Amino acid sequence: MTHQDKLAGIRQQMQEQGVSAYIIPSADPHMSEYLPEYYKGIAFASGFMGSAGTLVITHDFAGLWTDARYFEQAQEQLEGSGFELVKLKVQHAPEYIQWLAGKLTTGETVAFDGRLMSLQLAQLLEQQLQKRGIYLASDRDFLEAVWENRPALPTAPAFLLHEQLTGKSSVQKLKEVRAALQQAGTEYHLISSLDDIAWLFNLRGSDVKCNPVVLAFALISQEKATLFIDEVKLHQDDKRQLEQAGVTLQPYEAVAQALGELPAEYFIYLDPKRTCQALYEQLPEQMGVVQDTNPTTVFKAIKNEVEAANTRSTMVKDGVALTRFFKWLEENLTKTEITEISAAEKLREFRAEQEGFVGESFDTIAGYREHGALPHYKATPQSDVTLKPEGLFLLDSGGQYQTGTTDITRVISLGNLTEEERTDYTLVLKGTIDGSTARFPKGTRGYQIDAITRKPLWDHARNYGHGTGHGVGFFLNVHEGPQVINPTPTPVDIELGMITSIEPGIYKPGRYGVRIENLVLTVPDEVNEFAEFYTFETLTQFLIDTTPVNKDLLEQHHIEWLNNYNQGVVEKLGPHLTEDELAWLQEKAKAI
Repeated sequence: MTHQDKLAGIRQQMQEQGVSAYIIPSADPHMSEYLPEYYKGIAFASGFMGSAGTLVITHDFAGLWTDARYFEQAQEQLEGSGFELVKLKVQHAPEYIQWLAGKLTTGETVAFDGRLMSLQLAQLLEQQLQKRGIYLASDRDFLEAVWENRPALPTAPAFLLHEQLTGKSSVQKLKEVRAALQQAGTEYHLISSLDDIAWLFNLRGSDVKCNPVVLAFALISQEKATLFIDEVKLHQDDKRQLEQAGVTLQPYEAVAQALGELPAEYFIYLDPKRTCQALYEQLPEQMGVVQDTNPTTVFKAIKNEVEAANTRSTMVKDGVALTRFFKWLEENLTKTEITEISAAEKLREFRAEQEGFVGESFDTIAGYREHGALPHYKATPQSDVTLKPEGLFLLDSGGQYQTGTTDITRVISLGNLTEEERTDYTLVLKGTIDGSTARFPKGTRGYQIDAITRKPLWDHARNYGHGTGHGVGFFLNVHEGPQVINPTPTPVDIELGMITSIEPGIYKPGRYGVRIENLVLTVPDEVNEFAEFYTFETLTQFLIDTTPVNKDLLEQHHIEWLNNYNQGVVEKLGPHLTEDELAWLQEKAKAI
């Protein structure tokens, strides 16, 4: 069945049920960023493989709304599908709602599957459309009827992490959550987000590619904690351990009925961004609802000392793997054919040799020359190119280890760089250094760090269309909230203990891209009569290539930071490398 056939099948159902527009978000009932195969409806319907976007279908138009990271990818993948690319002006903004408001008239109906729409988004739709007399139908799944051989829900085993890794037991974490509920004046708390559930119960699995999470819901009260999960996934010992922690197990599908049976006179706490509309509709009509960020989201973002220490050791393992990979690449570039795909596979092999390695934390972005200009590029057999001893090679990759999660981007020179490439590389490096060395008062938010990081690029009239940083989990999702570093005025402080990426970039479509990314930990800096100041500890341990650097564009403090950073990498990785590997790294890390 072609994508046009699928589109026709959806439109036929719309026609039969009197629906004027149908929305397909990139989501599952847990509002996940990365999805189990069963819920990849956008890829199924349109062919677009990116991890962010929304399809909107009317009887005479079908569009994919997505952001600048995916413009070129979407243009290519949507060709011949019947869908057109609609370019978002603001990343993640639901701009299609205004489009629908202008397109439809009084009495028409917009439909969607309430399992795949967050409560917050459904409420926004209601506010914007119902005042115009446009109806909403939140119970329509028009994919099921046209999705032949739809993948099953995952059944892979799950497991519990020992407190030696997490630094805190699930009993302690439940106590913290219950204290937050009491403070909020609520008796119940529904958690739908998979990473929050994984953190709360020290539970990990492999239901979502690259994210060590398990499909589950949790319902917490002062007396009881219920985990809705397919029990087949859990070993008997883990079931007993959960039971000892006061956790009751129920089938995954039983959550809707449990919500419907809650006492209507009580209040429930839920996160409107991470709870689907369908579950919200199961609550008793008179029940009080407090809508706010899950307490676990905030608790999870602030890493304890055990998690921070384990992450530091993980960065050394990852750095060893990267050292071996880039040494191999340099020595074999002209001896054998190395492509974007084979390079990514080789890097995975080196990571897999490290103790505690579980898998990649996201699909590796290996972009040679013009492919480096696509921030979320993933090589396919059709796009795969051979690396040659010239130009820039961008590698954005990460690993999931039982002791932490990594995410690193490096750009290296393969030879014969232009002055423009060297300039852009150096400006991005300045941005990474300025962001990583920022000193800021308690209460500073991500958009302030974002401006600090972008300033070296702005000074030369350059910019980039993605955020500067995202939170990172502990052996959990590589993208984790609530903190972000981007231009949006998100009201979340950058707090002590948070792990966040710093990753500015410059992209020249059709030519090359540059992005240099490290992970940083927020740490105390100084307390004085003005404020309590914080700064960042750089966690990532792999050298930054100095070959493309235009030293004239750097100030002395940038040069000192770069030299000290690369020398520190040598000292930390050295004891874990062979004599040849260490000699290679020392040569590469020479001061400029």
